[in-house]
Amino acid sequence: MALNIIKKIFGSRNDRLLKQYGKEVQKINSLEADFEALSDEQLQAKTEEFKTALADGKTLDDILPEAFAVVREAGKRVFGMRHYDVQMIGGMALHQGKISEMRTGEGKTLVATLPTYLNALTGKGVHVITVNDYLAKRDAEWMGQLYGFLGLSTGVIVSGQSPQEKQLAYSMDITYGTNNEFGFDYLRDNMAIFAEERVMRDQHYAVVDEVDSILIDEARTPLIISGPAEDKSELYMKINPLIQHLEEGEEDPETKKTTGDFVIDAKSRQVFLNDDGHAKVEELLIEAGLLEEDASLYDATNIGLMIHINAALRAHLLFEKDKDYIVENGQVVIIDEFTGRKMQGRRWSEGLHQAVEAKEGVTIQQESQTFASITFQNYFRQYEKLSGMTGTADTEAGEFLSTYNLEVVVIPPNKTPQRIDQSDLVFLDMEGKFAAIVEDIRETTATGQPILVGTASIEMSELLSRLLTKEKIKHSVLNAKHHKQEANIIADAGRIGAVTIATNMAGRGTDIVLGGNLEMELEQLGEITDEKKAEVKAAWQERHNQVLELGGLKVIGSERHESRRIDNQLRGRSGRQGDVGMTRFYLSLDDDLMRRFASDKVKSMMKRLGMTSNEAIEHKMVTKSIERAQKQVERLHQDERANLLKFDDISNEQRKVVYTQRNELMSSNAEEVTDVIDGLREQVVEQVVAAYIPPGSLHEQWDIPNLEKAIHEELGAHLPLEQWLEEDKNLYEETLIEKAVSELKEIYTAKMAVVDDATQHHFEKEVLLRTIDKQWRVHLSEMDYLRRGIHLRGYAQKDPFQEYRRESSELFKAFLNEVTTETVKVLSLVQIGGQQDVDEYENQAHQPDKLEANHPAAAGIADAMINAADQSAEAAEPAEGEGTFRREEPKVGRNDPCPCGSGKKYKQCCGKLS
Repeated sequence: MALNIIKKIFGSRNDRLLKQYGKEVQKINSLEADFEALSDEQLQAKTEEFKTALADGKTLDDILPEAFAVVREAGKRVFGMRHYDVQMIGGMALHQGKISEMRTGEGKTLVATLPTYLNALTGKGVHVITVNDYLAKRDAEWMGQLYGFLGLSTGVIVSGQSPQEKQLAYSMDITYGTNNEFGFDYLRDNMAIFAEERVMRDQHYAVVDEVDSILIDEARTPLIISGPAEDKSELYMKINPLIQHLEEGEEDPETKKTTGDFVIDAKSRQVFLNDDGHAKVEELLIEAGLLEEDASLYDATNIGLMIHINAALRAHLLFEKDKDYIVENGQVVIIDEFTGRKMQGRRWSEGLHQAVEAKEGVTIQQESQTFASITFQNYFRQYEKLSGMTGTADTEAGEFLSTYNLEVVVIPPNKTPQRIDQSDLVFLDMEGKFAAIVEDIRETTATGQPILVGTASIEMSELLSRLLTKEKIKHSVLNAKHHKQEANIIADAGRIGAVTIATNMAGRGTDIVLGGNLEMELEQLGEITDEKKAEVKAAWQERHNQVLELGGLKVIGSERHESRRIDNQLRGRSGRQGDVGMTRFYLSLDDDLMRRFASDKVKSMMKRLGMTSNEAIEHKMVTKSIERAQKQVERLHQDERANLLKFDDISNEQRKVVYTQRNELMSSNAEEVTDVIDGLREQVVEQVVAAYIPPGSLHEQWDIPNLEKAIHEELGAHLPLEQWLEEDKNLYEETLIEKAVSELKEIYTAKMAVVDDATQHHFEKEVLLRTIDKQWRVHLSEMDYLRRGIHLRGYAQKDPFQEYRRESSELFKAFLNEVTTETVKVLSLVQIGGQQDVDEYENQAHQPDKLEANHPAAAGIADAMINAADQSAEAAEPAEGEGTFRREEPKVGRNDPCPCGSGKKYKQCCGKLS
């Protein structure tokens, strides 16, 4: 109550922001007449004036009114379009690092030109991020005309470009691209070995189109660059047929016991085997020869089998063809549940994708090993300034603020909307619902009013298409199977009598214009006379007015989506720019959302009350109940994203350390690299010595013969330690280490004398970076394995997150130690005969047949070097009978006292990578 009174007196936060922006719009409007009087050359010269002003100490906010006025004038001259006042407000919100929520048809693409131009004046680069390659190319070409007119350059990044093409695109003032491509380029840049292989600049400012789709919907799936791992395709094929022998059961609400072999939890989308199910699976695996007699699935050695069984269960019982995926050209292609688009190149993890391939009988692609990964949350939070725009963000305002520190500003429409949103109609079953939809479409098409029907899956869109075909109703289908015709289908969706069925992606990036898309119509006609152009425009205006008289676009939803935003996006296709329109959702108690939150008891009760298939319930209370159910699902998904981010934040801290270290190494000079290598060598010597000379021990306790052998095996050098000790009775632990390090450095320097200094340092840098990458891949695999099973710690009354934080820290210490040890070992044991040997190593790294599709250079170079080093070690093996060195003492912990005796912790002294 008190909050409502305060809002009435002072206005909401949104109202105050709009009032503040309104004052700036008045300043911009006051400049319009002056800027109209400028010639093209004078207007274009403003760009250099702004750059000079910024160099002289002015801020972007200081020049904002003038810059926005320049863009508005340029828009009029280049496109014949003038930015509305509300578009200016949207541009200001974007410039301030906020989210502009603007209704569909308000011209968000044009709005983005305002803050993009302003921020590009700094020369640091602006990234404009879209949901697909088509929109990235279209917007870059379209808006690039405006930027080019004002003297700024525009580039676009899409998948399949060469590094040189991407470097050029990123060097431009403004770069368009998809969220996936920006994210993958970031990961690839941090896997590069040489600075010149990197393509991106710093992450200065980004404008994200369809920000809710990118930062919320897609944020549940991290970006992963991977390479092939062990081939287990035969195992998937053997396990696949076993699933048909299992029977679904139900849980007894009183005893909590389950019948059958497994139960499906629809809310969490999981399948759980009960005791009987486990026993039956074990029998089936024994029959198939996959499990030994008397062995158990609970044995530690059979955990892998259990993972495959779970993957096969989920593939058969939870993932449906033409809803969750399609089979195209012998491959399983994932369908984005939010947009209905194909996600080419994406694969489910934890063996699920291979299990689906086995189920569909297509070739099973090899499992992969993670090379690099990052969540969208952590990628986008790295931008100095981030902003976004969409038609539906307010429902997720809390998550945007807590995760990305992005405030949502709801921008009022340019014209008052006239759309009518009717209450939902709820039917008893699917049959009744679709019969009612078909009847509604038949009645509406008789009047000529265009219709857009939204479905939640390809399966439903094709079912509805068959029903309409049966009734001889002409229509178009827009789903992932017909994405190439998307632009043409959307262009015609507003024509008189048009019926369009769309799967969760109606008009994404393209408005449905009443009467048809005039611009596309003119474009298809090519070069025509002004007279013919005027004739086409007049015909379009007549059609446009006719559709308005018929009631505008009618939107029919065939079911409610899990997210209210997706429903609102569908609704938003109607009522564009103040047009009339109407929307209605048809639901049934068999819909996924209704089944999850309205139990079978509700359906039974309806039947007892005499409700039949062709009858419907229509009440605002029902609509509100459905929205409550949607909110519950949204909260579940939000918790899932928050949990993903919570765990990934730990990985992100480690990722930042490693990537920062790599970037420093790549940009370091020869002297700095030498210092790093010397420091690493000293650390390794201290570790080896500590295994045979306990700190603070007496000479009698020193195991010098085995220490000599260990140094020879680890570092490839024969050091006469016993001779040194006999010659100098005053040698103690620290001085012995210093003498050993000095001697090893001399041996190494002599070995590398066959190449010049530049080649040596170049080679050292490459070995170190390759070793970091190799061990980082191992570390990521270990982290992934740890994360999969960490929830089991909850059964031991331990906090899984705290356990994950503790153990991941230990793994990271081990990773740093392995990098140190392996780098020194490779450089010590590898044999360099001259420049040709160094060239050979590099050629191995860049042979095309060794490269991964998603990897800028072969991951195998470090392995090649280590193999060569191992061969060198074998050539210098000790005489027969001498034992191989095995570490008896534990490795030095990062928080332990440093063995060098400095009194500092190991991580603050010799434990540093550089």
